[in-house]
Amino acid sequence: MNANAGNTETDPILVSVIGSRLNAISEEIGQTMLRTSRSPIFSEARDFVTGIFDHRLRLIAQTAYIPVLMGTLPSALRGIVDAFAGDIDEGDVFILNDPYRGNNHPPDITVAKPVFLDGEIRFWAVSKGHHADVGGGGVVGYNPSARSVWEECVRIPPAKLLVAGKRNKTLWDMILINVHMPWLVEADLECQIGACTVGERSLLALIGKYGMPVLDAAADRILDASDRQMRTVLREVPNGVYKAERYIDHDGIDKSRMIGFRLTLTVADESVHFDWSGSDPQAAGFVNSTLTNTISASFQALFMTICSSVRYNEGALRALSVLAPVGTIVNAREPAPVTACTVVAAEAIVETVWLALAQAVPERLYAGWGRWLAPSSMGFNPTTQRPFGDIHFMAKSGGGAARGFDGWDHMGSVVTAGGLRAPDPELHELANPYRVLRYEFWPDSAGPGQWRGGMGTVYRWRVETDGIAAVNFGGGVNEATRPFGLLGGHAAPTSRVVVHRSGGEETIDTETFFLLEKGDEVEIHETGGGGYGDPRARDRARIAADVADGLVSAEQARDAYGMTHPA
Repeated sequence: MNANAGNTETDPILVSVIGSRLNAISEEIGQTMLRTSRSPIFSEARDFVTGIFDHRLRLIAQTAYIPVLMGTLPSALRGIVDAFAGDIDEGDVFILNDPYRGNNHPPDITVAKPVFLDGEIRFWAVSKGHHADVGGGGVVGYNPSARSVWEECVRIPPAKLLVAGKRNKTLWDMILINVHMPWLVEADLECQIGACTVGERSLLALIGKYGMPVLDAAADRILDASDRQMRTVLREVPNGVYKAERYIDHDGIDKSRMIGFRLTLTVADESVHFDWSGSDPQAAGFVNSTLTNTISASFQALFMTICSSVRYNEGALRALSVLAPVGTIVNAREPAPVTACTVVAAEAIVETVWLALAQAVPERLYAGWGRWLAPSSMGFNPTTQRPFGDIHFMAKSGGGAARGFDGWDHMGSVVTAGGLRAPDPELHELANPYRVLRYEFWPDSAGPGQWRGGMGTVYRWRVETDGIAAVNFGGGVNEATRPFGLLGGHAAPTSRVVVHRSGGEETIDTETFFLLEKGDEVEIHETGGGGYGDPRARDRARIAADVADGLVSAEQARDAYGMTHPA
């Protein structure tokens, strides 16, 4: 098909075909990352996002493997383009991880490649992924004792990884000398570059098939359609001002103080405004949110619920706006530490939005999902004779229940929307000096309700070598931060991490460093999701089945569900 074939003003089928192809190219970038990465954070957990932008820097296609990242690509690419205005050439590849230059948090490194044709930029192929090592004083990027961003990472402002197709050796050397596992960082950066190059090839083929005039017109139609679809959905939400608040356990520095996120959500006809002005001041520790992260988490809360049918692109975001004052927990002032924001802060942000929306359309909301609480760890693996670093993604929580549905079992945190994959236990043991001892559902971990929450997990593993540094990060260890129930549904229990040592047991608080030696066993009780509706209205047969399956105890069946003879 040549550039004159098809008329996007009159041919909606052609627009749909082009839109589907753009989405497929974004997925192709992600699939390339899955198959060429070295870190299990990429290859197994899929902790990344990919996207396609047009020459006007409009996000036109995206694949959100981890949804909390999906709103962060536009600001990252804008930061790169603004820094290199007039100095972008064919073959250049750009990198960014600085959270105060458009990125969200340091471990999520953005790699972007412009797609040139006839000397002009036509598209951008972009990937962003969580690297296992970004330097600094933390464990796999997490440093709960950090008081500034300089203690968290090597900061990379917008820079050129490749200059006209050739390595910028000075930059590569600077990055790799400042990380603990340079071979792993190098391999995963090459993975991202290669994935963007695959996207570039497919985009050039798309241009060759349809021509830029057709593609530009199709992009306009795609974005306008998403705009209309979003506004149609928002009209179904009653106009009003809705307020809510949620907390995080603490910041890792002052463990006696919870930190509040407060939202005033205004729905006015076809628009939604998120006002976070009532939130607490920024914290000393690394739980602070960047503006990019706050925007992304706010939008994710909509797209997981009332806007789940809307395609996420620049057009869908026109009806949304965010106010997050500088110097607050939702928009920290440089150089505050921020690495935990994509988990700790983002979970609280999503929950606060849901509680606000539940006042308007409770039938379209979830109860609370279990917050992430699990260690990252690093050390020397005597089997591979190399240092290693990993995050224990097998410790997954349960999803919150919704009207008509129990919550999903063994899900990633709400910031992943279930997209986080747990590694195969045997592969995990091959890559790390650990032995998995227990990996199963945690009985009574689901919040009771007419529709109960999803099941959480018990995950226990033994350390097979000495000198392992670990960080427990996340939340949900206090009553105020456990997964909430909706419309009479009960909250799920709090989570906990316990280390069993030869001298006894030690409970590990969240946002805490700890050391592990050979023979230590770590046991994680990861909570389930909150319940929805009155538990005593739950179908009796389903309660009996849960008791028979060992998911609900006879005591909980009696006390929460009012079933005296559940067996």
